[in-house]
Amino acid sequence: MIELGAEVADAQRSGAATVALETTLVAHGFPGGEGLEVALEAERRVREAGALPATIGIVDGAIRVGLSEAELARFASAGEEARKVGPRDIAAVSVEHGLGATTVGGTLAVCARVGIRFMGTGGIGGVHRGFAERPDVSADLGELARVQVLVVASGVKSLLDVPATLEVLETLGVPVLGWRTPTLPLFYSGAGGPPVPFTVATASEAAAIAQAHWDLGRGGLLLAQPPAESLDVGEIIEAALERAAAEDVRGQAVTPFVLAFVHRETGGESVRVNKRLIVDNAALAAEIAVAAAART
Repeated sequence: MIELGAEVADAQRSGAATVALETTLVAHGFPGGEGLEVALEAERRVREAGALPATIGIVDGAIRVGLSEAELARFASAGEEARKVGPRDIAAVSVEHGLGATTVGGTLAVCARVGIRFMGTGGIGGVHRGFAERPDVSADLGELARVQVLVVASGVKSLLDVPATLEVLETLGVPVLGWRTPTLPLFYSGAGGPPVPFTVATASEAAAIAQAHWDLGRGGLLLAQPPAESLDVGEIIEAALERAAAEDVRGQAVTPFVLAFVHRETGGESVRVNKRLIVDNAALAAEIAVAAAART
């Protein structure tokens, strides 16, 4: 059911540093197939840092860990035709021999099965705004609490209720670490978020905290890296969410709807910032994976 690419299989046998990457951002995260460019650059940055990229997705029913460039191109060209796959969807999409782009949660579920402990992404899902009226919480949070993986992201997606998400992560026992920052980044913006419980300054420190957490039998961790370039899109996101509510856009469809709206309203600036933070997070995840491998 799960197929490892040759490089990934070799890395798992030898204990080499490996970083998981998702495919939802390839299929759904960018306009016009630009997700392929981001995916390839993220993989390049992981290799440059001394680790092996393991991009995960479902291809014709096979759960693939380590995709070829041709397979990545297929996700990019499929776009919305690729199924957005969270943890609940993996088995069904696999049995139906579908093309499935894994979310953070879906990627983490596969990581747990194959033993990959580091992942890079843009931002994680969380508690949606207006939870009291329409309960909606991303499966990313529950999966992060269960699996022993450190996820590097630029915080929580800013279209969500960020303070509420931080509270839920505390309830679930998920450590939230700020990468050289005392506050949680807001995805596009490095400032304005709530305080984080802990701040780390080096890859070796992050690796040590992760290992200590896992030695206690606990699950995942979130390491939040501020984007190198900040973009204030708060008002645009509010407008996008209002439009989504008016058009009855719900569940997994909200994020791509809002991202597309923000892209249009910023004249593409949001896409540029998003691309950079994704590849920067992949590179940092690789640095930490290499530091962790050096400890063993």
